[in-house]
Amino acid sequence: MTNKEISGLIKLTGQLMELHGENKFKTKSYSNASFQIGKNPKPLDSLSVPELEGTFGLGKSIAAKVFEMTTTGKLEVLEEHINKTPKGVLDILSVKGVGASKVRVLWKDMEIESLGELLQLCEENRLVEVKGFGAKTQESIKQNIQYRISSEGKFHYASAENMALQLVNQLRNQFPDAQVELTGEIRRKCEIIEQINILISSENTIDIPEIETNIPIVFHHCKPNEFGSVQLRITGSESHVNSLNIPDGISTEEEVYKQNGMPYIEPELREGLSEIEWAKTNSLPELVKDSDLKGIVHNHSTYSDGRNTLEEMAVACRDLGMEYFGIADHSKTAVYANGLYPEDVLKQHQEIDELNKKLAPFKILKGIESDILYDGSLDYEEDILRKFDYVVASVHSQLKMDEEKANARLITAIENPYTTILGHPTSRLLLSRKGYPINHKKIIDACSANNVVIEINANPLRLDLDWRHIQYALEKNVMLSINPDAHNIDGFTHMHYGTCVARKGGLNKEMTFNALSLKEMEIYLNKG
Repeated sequence: MTNKEISGLIKLTGQLMELHGENKFKTKSYSNASFQIGKNPKPLDSLSVPELEGTFGLGKSIAAKVFEMTTTGKLEVLEEHINKTPKGVLDILSVKGVGASKVRVLWKDMEIESLGELLQLCEENRLVEVKGFGAKTQESIKQNIQYRISSEGKFHYASAENMALQLVNQLRNQFPDAQVELTGEIRRKCEIIEQINILISSENTIDIPEIETNIPIVFHHCKPNEFGSVQLRITGSESHVNSLNIPDGISTEEEVYKQNGMPYIEPELREGLSEIEWAKTNSLPELVKDSDLKGIVHNHSTYSDGRNTLEEMAVACRDLGMEYFGIADHSKTAVYANGLYPEDVLKQHQEIDELNKKLAPFKILKGIESDILYDGSLDYEEDILRKFDYVVASVHSQLKMDEEKANARLITAIENPYTTILGHPTSRLLLSRKGYPINHKKIIDACSANNVVIEINANPLRLDLDWRHIQYALEKNVMLSINPDAHNIDGFTHMHYGTCVARKGGLNKEMTFNALSLKEMEIYLNKG
């Protein structure tokens, strides 16, 4: 065991002691010992406890701990502290810029137990409100976590899409005689990808320039008359491809599908689920598009934890060509997010009334993102709930539930007559938090019975409801709402990623809640 390794383990021991609230003088002694060991080149592995005390100026207790490591290869006190610390908290402790005292605040005060939860906190601009943090620290932590996640070989679709499209355009400009297209999982708009696949077809050999990127890029080459056959084979999932007869030497995908007696199947659908059956029976859905959306109904402002004012958010939404903007700031139990108390709600509604006169015919809808409390109830009394145009009901706390408890909690909220939309049904965070387990069919059945819309939370860290459950929702006549959960103006761009996964699930415009026009939306909400 090298001095560097020993220094690191001693440092970690001190950090974990501090994390668990042990004596600060004791934890500081571990920090000092780690520094002394790290800067001294003399090997430790042959020294006795007295020699360690003399050579490195270590206290007797820590010298004994170092001796334990050099003779046994382990440190019992460290293992004890690791065993009583959640793995996600250990991951946070390893992020540059987050010391033990900060991690303790995040863990004990805010119940943050994973990198994904911490990243979400940064995305929603909530870390700046926590004592000991600030805007620069938040941005640094955000970048460090994003790098950490990307280094593990899996990537959010949103982190790869722009880079992939720019690369394709660059290659098209460099090689104007070649056909260059995305293929593979990124063309299917999978929510998580491992690499960017690009297909290049040309009569001549093409030397691809060296490209530096943190996401692996795989190039495929073929002749122009083979493009359709090769592109279809590389794009589709294995089960989709195996369902087709794909001859060699076909130049377009449309021709391959035609030879199989089918219309063209959009790349997003090619997952080997129902798309082949739909194509054979001429019942492929006309998939929802970004341009079909008429409003954005789950957003936050500076009234709670957003970065832009209500007016700034509404005007930016209008300028995107939308007909309406739905504010859904956090409710009062969400103290961590500066949730709105009843007097704040009344103040916001007064401002909305004034802005609606100013911005007409564009309209701001009065919504709230109400916490679903542990017993399934919503976060206000009826006299406040009835003042909203709509309510997004979401779980934000006490996420450690088994399936039975989670189902009961959600269904109670769904059955509340004031619930309009079920927000991010599992509270998952892709690549970092699975979310609580639910029986999706039971939850969808409850939404169907109570005329509750289900959110597709378009934040690329969430994408929850998972697209694999959209078909069942449609079978049960449950509408889906593509919501960005935007905490700033830039957050509106997340709508696109929600549309991507909505298309994967076969969602059409007619069953998309926020594809309703303003007039249609007002009729729908007034019926409620």
